[in-house]
Amino acid sequence: MVKPTSALVLFSGGQDSTTCLASALKRFAHVETVGFDYGQRHKVELRCRKNVLNAIRSKFPQWADRLGEDHMIDLAALGEISDTALTRDTDIGEGENGLPSTFVPGRNLIFLTLSAALAWRRGISVLVGGMCETDYSGYPDCRRDTIDAQQKAIGLGMDRSIIIETPLMWLDKAETWQLAADLGGQALVDLIVDETHTCYKGERLRRHAWGYGCGECPACQLRKAGFEKWKQGAVA
Repeated sequence: MVKPTSALVLFSGGQDSTTCLASALKRFAHVETVGFDYGQRHKVELRCRKNVLNAIRSKFPQWADRLGEDHMIDLAALGEISDTALTRDTDIGEGENGLPSTFVPGRNLIFLTLSAALAWRRGISVLVGGMCETDYSGYPDCRRDTIDAQQKAIGLGMDRSIIIETPLMWLDKAETWQLAADLGGQALVDLIVDETHTCYKGERLRRHAWGYGCGECPACQLRKAGFEKWKQGAVA
């Protein structure tokens, strides 16, 4: 089998997907990105993702020539059928089913299917996503078992082998910060702090040592705890 030379990164503009993008740029000769507008409450991430891409091109010349076309897919229908705290201005907490109220049913399944269709058209056989089941919000579509099943279904349905890479699957947030430092040094860490967006509430007015956010939602709490653990040198 010929080693793939290109990849398509599911890129939201957040910490995890930016780290995954850096990982892909380090390993592949050509990398494209895809984002989704699904009526998310934190729509500011769509603006941030453009800033991140521009910053990578300007601050990391070794990666600039590898970073190819960016794609944006309108998924308004997903937001319209979803009644969650990630698509509505409602309280963030745990739902009656035990899942976080921010869980958008089918989101990653749809993201991966559409990304695979785009990759098929672009002649790309590797998808890269920031899904993680080690240090996450409890979404069932982030588990590697789900990804493996999706990978098999996509391969069968498209009659083409599509690899879904999840570089962060077994890392906690502190290890994700360390991976960013290993990939791009302090420059990449600073870019993630200043330009990426992870806060569920879309807060961009308050800057913390670990980045912008409300500091209270689950995404902010995970990011903060991971950053503090990493800064304390608790990552091997």
